[in-house]
Parts: sequence; C-alpha cells; structure tokens
Amino acid sequence: MAENGTPSVDNTSSPQPATPQGEPRLRMVGIGKSFGAVRALSGVDFEVYPGEVVGLVGDNGAGKSTLIKTISGVGPADEGEIFVEGQPVKITTPQAATRLGIQTVYQDLALCDNLDVVSNLFLGREQISPLRTLSENDMESHGLRVLRTLDVKLPSVRAIVSTLSGGQRQSIAVAKSILRNASVVLLDEPTAALGVAQTRQVLQLIRRLREQGLAIVVISHNLADVFEVVDRVIVLRLGKRVGTFTVKDTTPEQIVSAITGAEFGQLLETNGNGGH
Repeated sequence: MAENGTPSVDNTSSPQPATPQGEPRLRMVGIGKSFGAVRALSGVDFEVYPGEVVGLVGDNGAGKSTLIKTISGVGPADEGEIFVEGQPVKITTPQAATRLGIQTVYQDLALCDNLDVVSNLFLGREQISPLRTLSENDMESHGLRVLRTLDVKLPSVRAIVSTLSGGQRQSIAVAKSILRNASVVLLDEPTAALGVAQTRQVLQLIRRLREQGLAIVVISHNLADVFEVVDRVIVLRLGKRVGTFTVKDTTPEQIVSAITGAEFGQLLETNGNGGH
C-alpha cells in the first residue's frame, strides 16, 4: 500500500485483462430470485471461464448461497438467462446441473463416514460387472487415476473416510465431482475449519483443477485463502453484484470496502483510528 492510501500495484507482472478472453464456461445474465417479499437476487450477472478460479464473496445475506443454489439447480432462478459454453440452458433441478457438467461441493461434503474412499467416490454411480456384482477392481483403478491426477495423498483408497483428515475428506469430495465429468466446480467454504497444512492441501487441489481447464467458483469468507488461489473476485451485496476485481491488481482492503459498502478512503481512515 502506498503512503497516500492508494493501492500499490505490482508492475513486474505481465498485464492481464480484468476479464479473460473467449467464451465463459458458465454465464448468467440478469438473475433474479425472490422468497415472498424478500428480494434475494436482483439482476445479477455472473461468469466463469475455463481454467479460471473465481472467488464469490459477500457478507451474510448478500446472496451468495442463493446464487449457488441457482447454479446447482437446488433453487432455480425466477428470472434471467443461463448459458453453458455459449448455449442457453435451463437449470431447474440438480440432475439438470449434473448433466451440464456442473458439480457443487458443499461445506458438509456429503460423504459417508462409515464407507471407504472408493465407495464414497462411486456412491450412487457404482460400476456393475456383467455378473451383476460391483466391479470393485475397476472402481478402485478408476478412482486411483483421478486421485493421482489431482495429486491427492491418501494412506489407502480403502481407508474408511472417518479416519481421514479434513483436507483429505475435502479432496475426496472434489475427486467425486471430477468422476462425474464436471466442467464447472462450485466449492462452498472449502477451507472452513481446516488447519494450516490441510488448507494448503486444498488450495493446491484447486490449482490442480485450474490446470486441468475446469472452471472453479470458490465461495469463502477467508480473504487470505481467496487471494492465495483465485484469479478474479466477484462481490455480492444485498443481492446485487457490486464489484469485480482482478486479484493481482487489487488489495484485501478494496474487497472489504466493496463487501461492506464503505468507501475505500473511509475504510483506511477507520482502520487508522483503531476501528473507532
């Protein structure tokens, strides 16, 4: 930060446009959603590109969860348009989202603690042999390939999930989405309640997903993690999109000012006066 209060910019990096070039993997235009008299989303545009990590941030009640439910088909939008690979689509159910390659990893991970890693990876999509029995070897081999691709370290793919660390469990939930041919992955608070080492493991996993060309959306309250791994930040406030930032050209203070609605200069002055 410069002494005059303006954000310092690292000019040593090559210039990067505020928005990536080409067609977004997922684009939403004019999304609106109401719950009775409560307007949860109003005219929200959203986009994420192949090989990009977008951070979706905002205070409680900003509309983040509602937007994610709209994308994942849990709570379809009342109005607006959605495009996948440039084609208009309707996402009215989670099954429709899955068919379009959209997978959501929620904070609770939706794993079965009493089952092993392979069983969790293929839960509900088990591979069946011609003899109508589970193809355990095929599932294990397929699961191992995906886990190696993501550089996930586990003691064994036959380990019971309840014995694994939080970071390993998060990795399994993400690998499960990849096995379902995801092209867009939504991660809801992926580092919540994780220790330093486990958080580092999950952030590295997100980088691996980006390297593979997936479009990733990270919903998080942890700006340190956001700045560590995302390319752009989209800020929601009171159901509207109020800011878009390229991480390499901004600061956490600017993001916070967009989240809270405070002017950037006011935020600096408040911080300088000990928060009074």
